[in-house]
Amino acid sequence: MKKSVPKTTKPNPDLNKKLVENFVSLQKVMANLSVKFDNLSDQITKLLELFEISAKAMAEKDYEIHKDSDDKKIVEKLDALLEQNKVIAKGLSMLHEEETFEEKQTQQHQQQPPRRLLPSEHSRLQRKPPQSYY
Repeated sequence: MKKSVPKTTKPNPDLNKKLVENFVSLQKVMANLSVKFDNLSDQITKLLELFEISAKAMAEKDYEIHKDSDDKKIVEKLDALLEQNKVIAKGLSMLHEEETFEEKQTQQHQQQPPRRLLPSEHSRLQRKPPQSYY
C-alpha cells in the first residue's frame, strides 16, 4: 500500500500579510480594552469611596425624622420593603423545608427492605400467562 503524501502548498504571501495585520489589530484592541478596564476600575474605586464618605456622614449626623418631611416617607418605604423581604424569606424557607421533607421521604422509601408477599400474591405471581395460539 502506498501512503498518500500530502502535497505541500506554497506559502501565500498575501495570506501571511493578512494574518499579521489581523494579529496586530487584535493586539491593539486588547491593549485598548486593558486601558478601559483600568479606567473602569479607577471609577469604581472612586464611587466606593464616595459611598463610604456618605455612609460616615449619615452615621455621624443626628438624623431626626419630622412628620412632614420626605425622610418619613423614605423610612416608611424601607419598612414596607423590609416586611416584603421577611415574607419572601419565610416563603423560601418553607419551600426549602418542603424539599428536604420530600427528599427524606424518598430516601426512606428507597431504604425500606422489600416487603414479603402474601400467600395469595405469591401464587398469583407463579401462574403462567396464557399462551397465544396464533
